[in-house]
Amino acid sequence: MVDLESEVPPLPPRYRFRDLLLGDQGWQNDDRVQVEFYMNENTFKERLKLFFIKNQRSSLRIRLFNFSLKVLSCLLYIIRVLLDPPPQGNKWYHIFWVTRCLPLWGLQVSVALISLFETVLLGYLSYKGNIWEQILRIPFILEIINAVPFIISIFWPSLRNLFIPVFLNCWLAKHALENMINDLHRAIQRTQSAMFNQVLILISTLLCLIFTCICGIQHLERAGKKLTLFDSLYFCIVTFSTVGFGDVTPETALSKLFVVIMICVALVVLPIQFEQLAFLWMERQKSGGNYSRHRAQTEKHVVLCVSSLKIDLLMDFLNEFYAHPRLQDYYVVILCPTEIDAQVRRVLQIPMWSQRVIYLQGSALKDQDLLRAKMDDAEACFILSSRCEVDRTSSDHQTILRAWAVKDFAPNCPLYVQILKPENKFHIKFADHVVCEEEFKYAMLALNCICPATSTLITLLVHTSRGQEGQQSPEQWQKMYGRCSGNEVYHIIMEESTFFAEYEGKSFTYASFHAHKKFGVCLIGVRREDNKNILLNPGPRYIMNATDTCFYINITKEENSAFKNQDQLRRNNASRSFYHGPSRLPVHSIIASMGTVAIDLQDTSCRSASGPNLALPPEGSKETRRPSIAPVLEVADTSSIQTCDLLSDQSEDETTPDEDISTNLEYAKGYPPYSPYIGSSPTFCHLLHEKIPVCCLRLDKSCQHNYYEDAKAYGFKNKLIIVAAETAGNGLYNFIVPLRAYYRPKKELNPIVLLLDNPLDDLLRCGVTFAANMVVVDKESTMSAEEDYMADAKTIVNVQTLFRLFSSLSIITELTHPANMRFMQFRAKDCYSLALSKLEKKERERGSNLAFMFRLPFAAGRVFSISMLDTLLYQSFVKDYMISITRLLLGLDTTPGSGFLCSMKITEDDLWIRTYARLYQKLCSSTGDIPIGIYRTESQKLRTSESQISISVEDWEDTKDTKEQSHHRNNHRNSTSSDQSDHPLLRRKSMQWARRLSRKVPKHSGKTAEKISQQRLNLYRRSERQELAELVKNRMKHLGLTTVGYDEMNDRQGTLSYILINPSPDTRLEVNDVVYLIRPDPLAYLPNSAPSRKSSICNTTGPDTREETQL
Repeated sequence: MVDLESEVPPLPPRYRFRDLLLGDQGWQNDDRVQVEFYMNENTFKERLKLFFIKNQRSSLRIRLFNFSLKVLSCLLYIIRVLLDPPPQGNKWYHIFWVTRCLPLWGLQVSVALISLFETVLLGYLSYKGNIWEQILRIPFILEIINAVPFIISIFWPSLRNLFIPVFLNCWLAKHALENMINDLHRAIQRTQSAMFNQVLILISTLLCLIFTCICGIQHLERAGKKLTLFDSLYFCIVTFSTVGFGDVTPETALSKLFVVIMICVALVVLPIQFEQLAFLWMERQKSGGNYSRHRAQTEKHVVLCVSSLKIDLLMDFLNEFYAHPRLQDYYVVILCPTEIDAQVRRVLQIPMWSQRVIYLQGSALKDQDLLRAKMDDAEACFILSSRCEVDRTSSDHQTILRAWAVKDFAPNCPLYVQILKPENKFHIKFADHVVCEEEFKYAMLALNCICPATSTLITLLVHTSRGQEGQQSPEQWQKMYGRCSGNEVYHIIMEESTFFAEYEGKSFTYASFHAHKKFGVCLIGVRREDNKNILLNPGPRYIMNATDTCFYINITKEENSAFKNQDQLRRNNASRSFYHGPSRLPVHSIIASMGTVAIDLQDTSCRSASGPNLALPPEGSKETRRPSIAPVLEVADTSSIQTCDLLSDQSEDETTPDEDISTNLEYAKGYPPYSPYIGSSPTFCHLLHEKIPVCCLRLDKSCQHNYYEDAKAYGFKNKLIIVAAETAGNGLYNFIVPLRAYYRPKKELNPIVLLLDNPLDDLLRCGVTFAANMVVVDKESTMSAEEDYMADAKTIVNVQTLFRLFSSLSIITELTHPANMRFMQFRAKDCYSLALSKLEKKERERGSNLAFMFRLPFAAGRVFSISMLDTLLYQSFVKDYMISITRLLLGLDTTPGSGFLCSMKITEDDLWIRTYARLYQKLCSSTGDIPIGIYRTESQKLRTSESQISISVEDWEDTKDTKEQSHHRNNHRNSTSSDQSDHPLLRRKSMQWARRLSRKVPKHSGKTAEKISQQRLNLYRRSERQELAELVKNRMKHLGLTTVGYDEMNDRQGTLSYILINPSPDTRLEVNDVVYLIRPDPLAYLPNSAPSRKSSICNTTGPDTREETQL
């Protein structure tokens, strides 16, 4: 057996501790060689170079010592001049010879020796093979001139009084100062701005010029007037300032020549310095300079990072950010890689913004620029994506890199990030708050189809407003709409609240109803102290705790409210009041001044029998109605709550047995098996039992499984929802899920048709003539345009074409710029639209952030801009819960025990409820729903102002006789939306005009010509409509489609719709009102039995609402 130890050489003692202890010296015979590196740096020259040049701190000390020597030499020169006796005798003698005492000479010689030695040593260390390059440098020449004569005078004593221009050392001091500043910046790892260096160079150059001129003139005038240093200083200042009094002038030729030379030097040197300074100043104005470290440590600031800053984005951010009182003292630092726009520059020069907004040109990927913005001291960083890019994925990639860079540089700085594509969201999960644009966009488009104007509701909730918009308008709907738009979501801890403290230990619905009845606030959700999840309407079984955080909708937060209680004269009647518990209603004239709301609490005990009561109408109205509204119980009673048993198939809507069987075989409830992107929230929804083949998904082509080629052939029971999009992206997942949510009854599930291109033939094949809604998604390929506002041009024109061809079609779309909403359903000669345009301009002049809210398409929820939701990200800095609440309302997130947004429609049989407060009580006591607003549709009433009257000649043809018109006008408020669309209501002046034209016999040729011209115009208009109708019908016949159901004359010109968020309790209900509800989660508890109920009123807008709503 081979001895292995003899084969392997022993290790050195640092590896063999045993050998070291035993004294084994076998390693000494090893043939290994120890190599030392960087031996060239161990030479004497390299060590000196390391100390004098390379080492930052030692080099800084050398520069400082050199600067001190030069300044000392200049001071010694001044002392020599002051001690020099007055010259006498030959004047030229005094120019070359001076009087210098021995101590002063000794000091000057010592300074000269040290300076010369240092200069020679530094020249030797920086020598690179060219000796003349070192000798001919100006600092070296000046050093030789000022130092060598002193050294010569040591060996030649007669030269001790020789004049030496030591004052030229000021230029060497300037040179040493520049080097010292550079070493100082390098030593402390700080990059100072070039502006500071240039200013320092300019000041030092000016001082050196003045000092050189003073000393030179004073010495040369020893042969003339014998000026003192002060006289020379006076002469130089007067001369360089171009004043030139002339009382002090040089006499000798040498002094005059010296002045001429100095003026020429100043004319050459100073303009160059000023030009460089001006250039750097302009560059600094473009880049924005730095944010002061002292200000960052004493004041609070936030940083806004954007790819390109547009004026609309800037004003939206500033108006929303500074709308909160506690943010008034914050600074906003904008970090943008592009040069500041001229329009943005003008805005930032306004005193209101110039003191609080700082623009820095730089990149978030550079630590240097992040240091300029003092990102590590910032309270928050907002990173916004550029939505106008053609490649939105590339824009997201830039945003992700910015977020990573900020997180790496300042780990403790809160991040508020906006992302465009949902599939990129998981890259920035570390951010504190994230808003994904496509998620919110598609969710709002989907909910607009089942809960009308959800986009308008969300937009108004996330905007900061005082509710003062439209209060100067003569129209009542604009006043109500504007006042209710001031409602926002606020939060407060229950035990600290005046609104909710008395409801501790009570059920959530009890607290919500009585808080609304007493204070006019709408309690919509809570959050436990030990739980981060927010619960929207957790239901009547949720018991309020003192440490709960309450979320409510109100015109202002409770902290800014003052409460005024009047004497209650009928306190004893309160116990006999119908309502249990507190029975006071708020006064509905809200005083909003300086951020404070005064709520006046009045006694509202039971009225007399002659007044309104909760009794039913006469017997013949509805026999199945309850005689009154049940009270809201403090603690929920299971038997009194009507729940939606949505988990059981038996709880679905009333159908025949055959339909039940087919439905059960087709649908199942569960979570989608696949997620289109990482980070999507799983949602419980309706699913098909079996996966449909891909070939069957093509609506316009038949396959081996079916032979249908158009939507009509499928025989869908519900109306279609058509989505016109450019591509089928991952964002469509957030459009489909809300429409297939588990809480929607099966009979309300609308078929969804995705239209990737929208020529007329494809529109007709996919069933546009009988579709419930047409959703037009903004085209991504058109978002980048030379003119920013032209990004929506293609979408606007396409929607206008659809509106002209199918005037009865409900079109919902999304635009990039809110300002372009005025072009939706555009009518050039509609005077009412022009009046709304003037109102919008007046509201904008008053400083409103919601000036666009009165546009009819936006108020009706037909159009919105996703850029409006930028304020959601800004509000999250103050209200960190707003993103979570918005996602819960839109169905993007589902939390166990949290409710969902739905709606119900008020029919004529429901008007016995009368007021919003009674509806609130009815819902809380029966189903546990919480109403948060009303979507109201009205006919356009008769306007008193001629400028607000839309004279539409298309309506003249509907004017047949006065009796029909007066009957139609008196009953317009009780007519349904379909009746209104079939018979458009006429305005008073247009009807009177039409009657005069039809009844009066013209007596003058002028009136006859006017009548004929108007009739021709009417005929032209009707011909245009008929031409469009014939075009559509001919295409339908050519494609083999039936024309039944196509109504070419039906439009919504006679109606307007708007939203009332948290209206006052005494608001009267009207027919066709759609009430927004937050319904408890049916999965939070299961009822004891599951009989077939009609209590589901989820998202009902059809004629079956009366059967499903148990009011």
